[in-house]
Amino acid sequence: MSLSIPNLLFVEPNHYAGGYVSPEALEQVKAAGITHVIDMLPDNEHGGFDEAGLAGELGLFYAHLPILGGHDLSRDNAEALDRLLAEAGDSKVLVHCMSGNRVGALFALRAHWVQGLPAVEALQVGRRYGLTKLEPLVIQLIGL
Repeated sequence: MSLSIPNLLFVEPNHYAGGYVSPEALEQVKAAGITHVIDMLPDNEHGGFDEAGLAGELGLFYAHLPILGGHDLSRDNAEALDRLLAEAGDSKVLVHCMSGNRVGALFALRAHWVQGLPAVEALQVGRRYGLTKLEPLVIQLIGL
């Protein structure tokens, strides 16, 4: 599948993670059969693009879970991500932020705090989902 999304990763069956989604990329998402979009960008990072509005026009399920930075890497947000993924069931889901780093960080925390994976395994999950610059903070939060 070819989508013009930076750092796009196909991680698990039906899970995609990546960076910024433009209007054109969102149309590609729909054409690719992805039905759920979880957007971790804060409002000020959309550059004037109404992602929620276009997602609605395209018939996509859209959820906004803004993660501005490290202070938003919380148990509450990890649990919110888990609920959104559970609601999606077996549907194809794209989770994105600007680069994919915040996506990976929250997936690592979800793996540890919600799913109960050991810290080392949770960190590996985060890396598979795009964790990069926030890794030192994630390591601290999961107690490695």
